Amino acid sequence: MPKIFLSPSTQEWNQYVTDGNEQQYMNLLADRMEPYLRSSGIQYVRNDPDRNVAGAISDSNMAYYDVHLALHSNASPERLSGRLRGIDIYFYPASQSSERLANIIANNLKSIYPLPEKSNAVPTTTLGEVTQTRATAVLCELGYHDNYADVAWLKNNLYLIARNLVQSLCDYFGIPFIYPSAVRWGTVTTDGSNLNIRSYPSMTGTIIGSIPDDASVTIYGETNGWYVVSYNGITGYSSSNFITL
Repeated sequence: MPKIFLSPSTQEWNQYVTDGNEQQYMNLLADRMEPYLRSSGIQYVRNDPDRNVAGAISDSNMAYYDVHLALHSNASPERLSGRLRGIDIYFYPASQSSERLANIIANNLKSIYPLPEKSNAVPTTTLGEVTQTRATAVLCELGYHDNYADVAWLKNNLYLIARNLVQSLCDYFGIPFIYPSAVRWGTVTTDGSNLNIRSYPSMTGTIIGSIPDDASVTIYGETNGWYVVSYNGITGYSSSNFITL
């Protein structure tokens, strides 16, 4: 199953034009993404808010992640302060997967951003969180924090933006997007055989693990007769027919 490094901004000195700052609101956004990530079967690790960008890159590169997703808000040059709006999703042009993910995110955000023509994927060869990570990486600049309209949109739509970003990750990974529900627990009830954990909610999904009969399992989500389960550190899909809540 997919695993991402979720890297909200650590730039608390970037003050918003109303109140609050970039670090505060990007972490609030990441908080709201977590239930959607869990229910959709996407594992995640968050950056350390006490480390800088170089620390986030180093931490990301110390393990294997399918995606490094950086969350930021933008600021205009001083001469244009407060006059710019828009969403920029930065990708590394040498990476087809980075460009594909950036385009998915930018296109999906068009459906919720009030100026859809200003939500775009943008190449970069200078942003370290895009160019220096081992994982496929994109950096999301989700509006301008020196613009009153962008700040209002961001603050008033944190849950909607979080849901949209996780939907984009699901589109990229080719897995179902599943709305969050309360975490549940169940017991495997087979005929004595193991219950398979699969990479996709289908009998054709690759088997990535198994759960013994009568074992307890954590359930994060449900889709079309399949549970998103976690057992012994493995997250995937198991048939709900063989799990008793």
